[in-house]
Amino acid sequence: MNIKAITATVVLLAAAACTSGEDKVLVLTERGGQHGPFTDAALEWLAQHGQENGYTITEINNTDPITQEYLEGFDAIIQLDYPPFGWTEEAMKAFQKYMEDGKGGWVGFHHASLIGNFREGWPVWEWFRQFMGGITYQNYIAELTDGTMHVETPGHPVMKGVSPEVLIEDDEFYIFDRSPRGKVRVLATVDEDSYTAQTPVRMGDHPVVWTNEDIKGRNVYILMGHSPKLLQSEDFTKMFSNSILWSLER
Repeated sequence: MNIKAITATVVLLAAAACTSGEDKVLVLTERGGQHGPFTDAALEWLAQHGQENGYTITEINNTDPITQEYLEGFDAIIQLDYPPFGWTEEAMKAFQKYMEDGKGGWVGFHHASLIGNFREGWPVWEWFRQFMGGITYQNYIAELTDGTMHVETPGHPVMKGVSPEVLIEDDEFYIFDRSPRGKVRVLATVDEDSYTAQTPVRMGDHPVVWTNEDIKGRNVYILMGHSPKLLQSEDFTKMFSNSILWSLER
């Protein structure tokens, strides 16, 4: 074998080793609709971030493929504006086991907290409700608004390098029947007095980023996820990046 052939073989083997060593992230998306622009922008950002940080993404738009065996092929799951209802029974059981056994991490956005009886035949997924801190969705600010996010736990890996106060533009801030505080570790809250929209809808103590430390798999929920403007925010993308890398145990 000549030098060129040996060199080519080494390069191919190195490339194969690099590819086999990449983490794999499952991205569950809700395409189209009012959240479509955010999802599109987030997927574009994820593709680039994955190239830079050694992971690949697989996108699915429903839970039909999800089984315990299927999830074994992934190191983390991103629930990108996908709701916690309408899942298959097998998918719910597989996800619960995946998280409880610490098989991988999870990052959820916005619609992931849409917990309630929204359609006949889609009862509340009680395990997921407790996973999210025992909350039930009640309302939202219908008029898009800016708001200031305050980092409450700056020492947490998700908040490393994120500014103490972050302007969130054109988002929907969900209101729940109770604050999840006490059942989860709150990482950030929104200052309801900072809303630019004139609205009587208030929650009081209003966490917007949190993690459930009772679950073995690393997890973080980010309430924001309506506007593609979020992907233009250095603080938001830093938090997004931190969340993914932390969920991958880096």
